Amino acid sequence: MSNRPGSAQSRTAWDDGYGDGIRNDPDLGMDSEGYMAGQSRSAKSSSSQMVSSTTELKSKSSRSGGKGVLSFFTRGVRSLWATRQTEETKTNRELYVKTTLRELIIYIVFLVVLCVITFGMTSTTMYYYTKVMSDLFLDTANSENGGTFRTLTSVEDFWRYAKGPLVNGLYWETWYNNDTTPPGGLGYIYYENKLLGVPRLRQLKVHNDSCQVHEDFESFISECYDSYAESIEDTKSFGPYLTEPDDTSWKYFTEDQLHGSSHWGLLGVTYSGAGYYKDLNSTKAASVEIVNHLFDELWIRRGTRAVFVDFTVYNANINLFCVVRLLVEFPATGGAIPSWTFRTVKLIRYVTVGDYFILACEIIFCLFILYYMVEEALEIKKHKLSYFKSFWNILDILVIIISIVCVAFNVYRTLEVDAKLDELLADPTVYADFERLSYWETRFSNAIAIAVFMAWIKIFKYISFNKTMTQLSSTLGRCAKDLAGFFVMFLIIFLAFTQLGYLLFGTQVKDFSSFENSFFTLFRIILGDFDFHQLEQANRILGPIFFMLFVFFVFFVLINMFLAIINDTYSEVKSDMANTKNEFEIADYFKKGYMKMLDKLNFKRDKIVDIQKALQSADINQDKQLDFDEWRQDLKSRGYADGEIEAMFAKYDIDGDRVLDEEEQKRMQADLADQTAALNKEYEDLGGKTDRPGTGRRSSSRVSFNEGDSGDDSDDEDSGTKSSRTGRTSNGVSYEEFTVLSRRVDRMEHSIGSIVSKIDAVLVKLEAMEKAKLKRRETMGKILDSITESDGTSDEMKREQMEKLVREELERWDSETSVGANSGRGASPGGGSGHSGLRPRSRAESAQNGRLGKFAASLQNRLRGKPHDVHFVDIEMTGQRSS
Repeated sequence: MSNRPGSAQSRTAWDDGYGDGIRNDPDLGMDSEGYMAGQSRSAKSSSSQMVSSTTELKSKSSRSGGKGVLSFFTRGVRSLWATRQTEETKTNRELYVKTTLRELIIYIVFLVVLCVITFGMTSTTMYYYTKVMSDLFLDTANSENGGTFRTLTSVEDFWRYAKGPLVNGLYWETWYNNDTTPPGGLGYIYYENKLLGVPRLRQLKVHNDSCQVHEDFESFISECYDSYAESIEDTKSFGPYLTEPDDTSWKYFTEDQLHGSSHWGLLGVTYSGAGYYKDLNSTKAASVEIVNHLFDELWIRRGTRAVFVDFTVYNANINLFCVVRLLVEFPATGGAIPSWTFRTVKLIRYVTVGDYFILACEIIFCLFILYYMVEEALEIKKHKLSYFKSFWNILDILVIIISIVCVAFNVYRTLEVDAKLDELLADPTVYADFERLSYWETRFSNAIAIAVFMAWIKIFKYISFNKTMTQLSSTLGRCAKDLAGFFVMFLIIFLAFTQLGYLLFGTQVKDFSSFENSFFTLFRIILGDFDFHQLEQANRILGPIFFMLFVFFVFFVLINMFLAIINDTYSEVKSDMANTKNEFEIADYFKKGYMKMLDKLNFKRDKIVDIQKALQSADINQDKQLDFDEWRQDLKSRGYADGEIEAMFAKYDIDGDRVLDEEEQKRMQADLADQTAALNKEYEDLGGKTDRPGTGRRSSSRVSFNEGDSGDDSDDEDSGTKSSRTGRTSNGVSYEEFTVLSRRVDRMEHSIGSIVSKIDAVLVKLEAMEKAKLKRRETMGKILDSITESDGTSDEMKREQMEKLVREELERWDSETSVGANSGRGASPGGGSGHSGLRPRSRAESAQNGRLGKFAASLQNRLRGKPHDVHFVDIEMTGQRSS
């Protein structure tokens, strides 16, 4: 006992717990003295080896320290950006599952962050803000004829609107009880929306003689003003510009001077940001005076093609800007066409706590974009140009590009808004031009919307492992060629009807007034949105004919052809998917992980039960003092290795006397009780509370052996009982289980030996058959030679010789067959099984003998019936030999 190392020495090496360290073979029958002697010798030899190994480790660690850190960093980076395209997942199904799940989880987090950002950019308040402003400036009627901005049809209507609803809507200087608004309340629309700066009126003109008058009318028509084009803009000053040199209403300013922006009107014309402008005042009276002065001096003339009214309001309650542009187009035909734009945008992004939360999400979004940029770069580096053959990869690139552009605009917008607000606060009486910024803010929102749409579609990339999720892509991919051919045919017919409708009804029906309107109107007819009476009023004959032909060819024929292509392909895809399995079942993967975790808990629980039983039964002499020998003997019988036994004992042998006294045993029992309670809690969390110890790996191994050997049920029951009694080990089986397995292996070797002996007998018989076959070939050769060489004998003699040789050969074959069959039945070692094993061999011989017998009979008949046909027999015999 004195030669053994103390418990205190081994305690430090096993602080991590018991059961997870190095194990010896539990089936080696070592007694305590032999074990202690071996421990003493190993301690001495290990002490001498430790010094040299320590110096070696130090030198190696100093050399490989840098490489180890670099390789660790490389592995970490690779695992961080590992995808199905960068890793070899085709052969490793578990790696494929883990990589797919990791990609899916990361992408879901990215998508959640993106959705939080987009929902933080917009709200339902924007709609109501736009509706309030549009109702005020579009639907308020003037006091003269009740017209609104929507119903403008002439220059007179515009001036009525400008003098009435426009000015009244811009300046709210009295309360609803006609009390005057205090000075601090001026400049607010609806008392809530601050008017930034002052509104601006701007017009664009074309000069005289911008169009060509026919020679027949040159003497009658002296002025000609063409439709608007930037090349024919009138840039000359007009009106009382000489008497009012400081008034900008009568002088032309370029787009750069005004810092303006172009605008696309309803007439399909793009108007420049230049022109003649006049800024209104910050008070209602002064603004009314300006409008009246422009009206009196004929500011709008024959060459005027567009008048813009621009202003911006800000609502601090909801932190939103509304940039308003009212446009009245005056076409060359005369009259007026109104249009409008209300852009409600959030230009000041970060004010409240929620806004700063969105800022944090935007920072996370930028990190995700950097992450995916590195990921796509690694995939491009590996796959080169083949990377761009995948639709999902192209989608990834588009999302990244759009995201980078949006991040850049977000920075630009913040800086630009700050500069404009500083300029506006310095002089509140100037025009606040937020038109360009609001335009690009709208484009920014559109880009974000497209990015979110693509991001949602990209989810199919990560759930494509399930065959149900691939039905859409499989259907569209399989019928792509058919759809392409159908699209060409559909486009030809549809464009023909578009051109026909434009030419027939373009002068009378608004929906067909242009080729584009005609194109979209026909799509609306397909969806059931049409006005048949308009077509009938435009042309009572061709209108109904056009409508019926279009409905018949497009709706009843082409649309049904399209649906038939989709339905047939979808049916094929469904039938194919019914016969295929999923690449992997994600539910099975999680179930497998759950069972592994449950098995580990069962293993720990069994271990605790074994130690508790050992504490109860190991104290043989009942002196409440558990020494190491008693401890080792009990746990050794339960299948534990000496290293584990030493570790368990040393952990609680505080004084190192190789004996666990009553206090130390109580401490061990308390620790075991705490671990049992912790395991029970984990069982409840996993839902495995009903699983009992000993039902994990050991029971599963018994089931697998029962399936393999149905004749060993009793042994299995015994082994199962013994196994449950003797506990579990960390890296092996108990001695009793090892014994059962050894017996099964012996029986398996015996069964295989009998099978091998039967195979040897079959091989011997096949060799004999091969020799007999060679003999038969020699005999048939002799027969053939006797026929061809006996030239001097008569035909009668030849027939007799042939009959004699064939009869002898047939008798010899029959005798060999009967002897072979008897020997096969007698040589079978296992009775019935041996007979069944030789049955295919006797059938092969019978088939061969039958074929030879038929040939001999036919040979005899031919020799008897046709003595002169020896040459034919020779040919047939030669063919038989070759076969």
